[in-house]
Amino acid sequence: MKQAARLFKSLADETRLRILALLLAEEKLCVCDLMAALELPQSTVSRHLAQLKNAGWVDDRREGVWVYYSLVAPDSPQRRELQAILTRHLHSDPVARADHDRLVGFGQGNRCA
Repeated sequence: MKQAARLFKSLADETRLRILALLLAEEKLCVCDLMAALELPQSTVSRHLAQLKNAGWVDDRREGVWVYYSLVAPDSPQRRELQAILTRHLHSDPVARADHDRLVGFGQGNRCA
């Protein structure tokens, strides 16, 4: 039950939902991609990524000097269903669409150089 509470609690923040929406749309993103799309400072984005990672939503992987974040594959039917619900609802949200438009407009990966 504690894991479920941590999972749901992590969704109770607009910034974390915005990050999840971007990661649902893209395979992997680095912090600089998220900073540009969300128009937030690195410290804020990193803090929210840490909370999502602790809740089991995201994982990170180092590629050279960059760290990329991606969604963790759902490990249960409940988790798959919750991710599907998030996908349906977040992709139709105007804020999430604007974030993704900014990400695409700036060119993913070009903000990190």
